[in-house]
Order: sequence, then structure tokens, then C-alpha cells
Amino acid sequence: MTKLVFRNGGLLWAAALFSVCIAAQKPSPSAQEIAHVVDTHYNTLHSLRCGFTESYEGMGISRTESGTLLLLKPGRMRWDYSSPAGKLFLLDGKFAWSYAPGGAQVQRIAARQLDDLRSPLRFLLGHTELEKELTNLTLAPAPDGQFTLAGVPKGQQDRVHRISLTVTPTGSITDLEIEETDGARTRFIFTAEQPNAPVPDSTFRFTPPAGIPVVDALPPV
Repeated sequence: MTKLVFRNGGLLWAAALFSVCIAAQKPSPSAQEIAHVVDTHYNTLHSLRCGFTESYEGMGISRTESGTLLLLKPGRMRWDYSSPAGKLFLLDGKFAWSYAPGGAQVQRIAARQLDDLRSPLRFLLGHTELEKELTNLTLAPAPDGQFTLAGVPKGQQDRVHRISLTVTPTGSITDLEIEETDGARTRFIFTAEQPNAPVPDSTFRFTPPAGIPVVDALPPV
């Protein structure tokens, strides 16, 4: 009986060792491969719902906000803030609108001005190829089996020092950080992603409150 137990234990130990050796031989993915997975994930989505936490540190300012993000292609996105309550950022495909209850004005900007790497909108709408948009692209392991892609956006080197994306093996972005050359940092943490969630078109229609002026604004920080 003792020999049988030893033999079975030895077989289990050998099988475990073999599995470890096979795993060790599996090559790690490259930055380009993970970037392609991220591109594919967002390019194939029709809609998206998730929670977000947004934080900003810079110029003596520190703030953290949170809420729910809704996305519907082509080119529509709605950030509903629960903190601060009632704040809204909406992209209707033509314009981006920004308003907070009690504010003296509604800010508006043409959607085309947001289609760059100073905003996470480009990544989430699937309007880019990361490998082409980021120079010096690097890949590093992140907690929970995730990966962190980082690079410098082409044409934005004078303003943006680095963009870092933490992504799952299936391409979902869970953390996006933009580090500007002046040291300011904007970070978005995304949770509870629901790909292709039902989102009606009416969600992305915005009518300015009566009596509140609309002011053309610069891209949001």
C-alpha cells in the first residue's frame, strides 16, 4: 500500500512538473499583439456600458469623480456623473456637450476636436490603431493577469509625456492614465463592462436648459 501511494504521488508530481515546463515554454505576448487585441475588442463593439472613476492631479488641483459611461456607435458617448451628481458630458456624434446643474453655461465643442489622444474617447470608440498612434510602445505585466501598454502619442509629444493602458487578455481597458509634460495626470478606471448593452438612440440627445447660454469651449481636460 505504501509503495502504491508513493507511485501515484510521483505520477501527480511529474504531471505537475510537466505542466509547469510547458507553460514556461509558451512565449509571452508582444506589445504589438496586445495592442491588436485591444483594437479588435473596441472596433467590434456596437455599444458599451460600464462604471468609471475619473481622477485628476495637476496645477494645484486634485479631484475625483465617478459615474456611468454609455457608448453607442457611430460616435456617441454619454458620461453620467453620480459624483458630482447630475454632471453630464455627452457626445452626440456632431458635438460634445458638457453641463453641470446650477452652471451658468453649457459648453460645446465639435466632435472632431475630441478625436485625438488627449482623451480616452478615441480608444473607447475604436477609432485608432494603437501601434500606429503610439511611439515607443512597451508592454509590462499588471496585476490579475492583465497587461500595461504604454507609449508616446504621435504629434502630441510637446504636451503628453506618456499614455498607459491597463488591459485584460481579451482587450478590455480597465485603467487609462494620461501623463502630461507639465506633470499633470488624468486617470480613468473602468469597471463592470457590459459589451453591446442595449442603449437607445435617445440617450444621446441633449437639449440645453432654457435660458442657459451655449459657449464654444476647448477640449475637456
